[in-house]
Amino acid sequence: MTSDYRKLFDLSGRRALVIGAGSGIGEAVAQGLAAFGAQVTCADVNVEAAERVARGGGTDTSRAVKLDITDAAEVEGVIGGLEGLDILVSTPAINVRKPLLDYTEAEFERVVTLNLKGSFLALRAAGQRMAAQGRGSIVMFSSIRSQVVEPGQGIYAATKAGTLQLVKALASELGPQGVRANAIAPGVVETPLTAPIKDNPEWYRAYAEKGALGRWATPGEMVGAAVFLASDAASYVTGTLLVVDGGWTAQDGRFTPPL
Repeated sequence: MTSDYRKLFDLSGRRALVIGAGSGIGEAVAQGLAAFGAQVTCADVNVEAAERVARGGGTDTSRAVKLDITDAAEVEGVIGGLEGLDILVSTPAINVRKPLLDYTEAEFERVVTLNLKGSFLALRAAGQRMAAQGRGSIVMFSSIRSQVVEPGQGIYAATKAGTLQLVKALASELGPQGVRANAIAPGVVETPLTAPIKDNPEWYRAYAEKGALGRWATPGEMVGAAVFLASDAASYVTGTLLVVDGGWTAQDGRFTPPL
């Protein structure tokens, strides 16, 4: 912990792994961490996208690797092969928007495997490495759906609530080893995952009006929260959920989407 408060957010010399860095929130966070001095490894199942982000990150310290977060051996291989790991940020998720009674087992397994199993694999591998070195910050992307839900979001919400509880458990277990673990809960963010909603003007507008700010977020508006949790500015913050939702969960009301 620095005593020079001007350096609270300085990540110079720290090594970060951003999983899901090929697009959306992951891309913005990778660029944001690099802007604050971190050496960023951009990981994504789409390695070409990760390479594009690494090249455009504004520094010469970023690199790219292919990573399927649902493959335990691949996750352990990538994390174990890093020169160092001070920060992990993980963003990947998918959603199948359907009523629970219409969900198939295959759809359930697909969403749970990526969102929940993938989060567990990343947490386990990063946690083991950080515990061994006695320091580190883990930032997982959960969602407001870990707190509130609407029709068609049941399985997705369950995985995001599960990710949050994994984070809280890891924070409790690894606090003595100097490892912090936190989660971020975005509201509605314009990403590839939410593109189908944007294509429906009524749905898109209803979501915008649900929040206190009356609009959707951009991926870049998630960067401040991620940098904060990764940095010394959050040195006494662990096991918590940082909500970045434009006031969505502060207000009542519900929109029933066209499922």
